[in-house]
Amino acid sequence: MSATENNQDFGVYIHWPFCLSKCPYCDFNSHVRHQPPDEERFLQAFAAEIATTAARAPGRKVSTIFFGGGTPSLMKPATVGGILDTIARHWTIAPNVEVTLEANPSSVEAQRFRGYRGAGVNRVSLGVQALDDASLRELGRLHTAEDALAAVATARGIFQRYSFDLIYARPQQTPEAWAAELKRAIAEAAEHLSLYQLTIEPDTPFAALHKAGKLVTPDEDTGRALYDVTQEICAAAGLPAYEISNHARPGRECRHNLVYWRGHDYAGIGPGAHGRLTVDGARLATETDKRPEGWLMRVEANGHGITVEEELTHTERADEYLLMGLRLAEGIDLDRFKAIAGRDIDPEKIAFLREQGAVETTADGKLRVTLEGFPILDAVVADLAA
Repeated sequence: MSATENNQDFGVYIHWPFCLSKCPYCDFNSHVRHQPPDEERFLQAFAAEIATTAARAPGRKVSTIFFGGGTPSLMKPATVGGILDTIARHWTIAPNVEVTLEANPSSVEAQRFRGYRGAGVNRVSLGVQALDDASLRELGRLHTAEDALAAVATARGIFQRYSFDLIYARPQQTPEAWAAELKRAIAEAAEHLSLYQLTIEPDTPFAALHKAGKLVTPDEDTGRALYDVTQEICAAAGLPAYEISNHARPGRECRHNLVYWRGHDYAGIGPGAHGRLTVDGARLATETDKRPEGWLMRVEANGHGITVEEELTHTERADEYLLMGLRLAEGIDLDRFKAIAGRDIDPEKIAFLREQGAVETTADGKLRVTLEGFPILDAVVADLAA
């Protein structure tokens, strides 16, 4: 591992795959079980996979830890604490480590917040999704808007840092209604909001309803107007977009997600977790068994649940850096791209996209997508990668 890689932020992602119910728009690796999982058994498996991963990637300093899901706030605080203790036994923990836990904003789960803080969590991300009850029911959420705002207030009293998610471009949503909802959300948000346009993912209940004409999402023009309203209101409130769907006060970005978008290393631990690790100079893409019970059995037999491990080629690494890095308002370092790919990005393609107003070069030489270019980000990335 080079000195540069050693100085980069290193993240650990922990996937807790269980939910109380499956939301109709969700295509994440989440599972509903009638009986609560055996947390002690899972804790032992997490510990084993962390130990195996640390043996392959020793000497790292962990700067971010993220509990994602599923619904990590269904875990007991003691389980979270046990996982954090294991990470600390196998890697060095940075003094300013960011430890985020995703949580549902229900009153039951909010009661655990103090326990999570005591276990070492210092940031929570709440899946609010909407601030009106009709939309929450339509999205399959089990909480009300009142529950959500109460959970945000609880988080505010316990954690120095918190964030919450909202979904927009919902059926029948107008720019005016979204503007009012967003302003209400910003009044509750201290430093960070994640704002996602509703997308219809294949093989979800929403996909079936959409195909049958029973779920009508805003048309392209309305979707663009909703996006523009989002940018304008957040920027005016001091929460500009630092990534296409994430807004924060300067310096209060989610550091864990920046690890992904900046192309740094992270360990993926738990059922269905993805990772990127540099081992003996090779950058590896890892995936674990998605099935919770399958993952458990693999870890208990082998010390890890990895089902896919591939060494990324220079081209794959460069494409990934483009794909992830251009999501960021800061853009990508062209010298770093050249070091990864062994070539420059075609200057004629950059010039063409600059003429179209889709990209620009910053004062420090980075290439970034403009606000006008973000709605066509996929096309920009495809053009530059070709």
